[in-house]
Amino acid sequence: MPIDDYLAALSKQLRGPRRRKADLLAEARDHLTDATEAFEADGFDRYDAEKHAVADFGAIEDVAPGYRSELAISQSRRTAMMLLLALIIQPIVWQSGAWVWTQDQTDSSALNDLLQIVVRDVGGVVIAGAVLAVLGTGIGQRFPSVREHLSRITALFTLAGSALIAGIGVTMTATSSHAPGLPAYGIVGMFVVLPLALVSVQAARALRLARA
Repeated sequence: MPIDDYLAALSKQLRGPRRRKADLLAEARDHLTDATEAFEADGFDRYDAEKHAVADFGAIEDVAPGYRSELAISQSRRTAMMLLLALIIQPIVWQSGAWVWTQDQTDSSALNDLLQIVVRDVGGVVIAGAVLAVLGTGIGQRFPSVREHLSRITALFTLAGSALIAGIGVTMTATSSHAPGLPAYGIVGMFVVLPLALVSVQAARALRLARA
């Protein structure tokens, strides 16, 4: 039937979060079904009514960009929320005295001291940016100028912030006056590098969707 064929073709043109994609296609089906019933009420048979409904809905090449934009925003929101969650656990990793390399250091290096200041400042900026991105991908969608640029900005900001914080975290561990050893690198890898790497994967997907 025309509606099934149309939605199948539209689905092939869309990439993004599966749940949001399924919701968008369900909304499109509901709209097409309502339009079909209206044409049937005007005397068309089911097949022709669906053909008219599909024609009124628009060509796929005209409709798909709008749906891609919706999916890009949804992916950006997921990315921003994951970034925020990844950063919330950082104070646990760097809590003073909790781990060997965060205990009081009487002979700490100037580089390590500087990195501790930098990571706090950078972390604060990235957390603020993540919060703004979550808000932007929510209530900010009502503003066209925000919708147009938000997905790409969120993705690039997340990639840069994640790489910077992960790099600083590894360097701080390496420059600690207490020889960190494998356990320290394991903890930093598990709670800093790995979460931020997963966030970066989501950000890369958001960037691809924003450029589609």
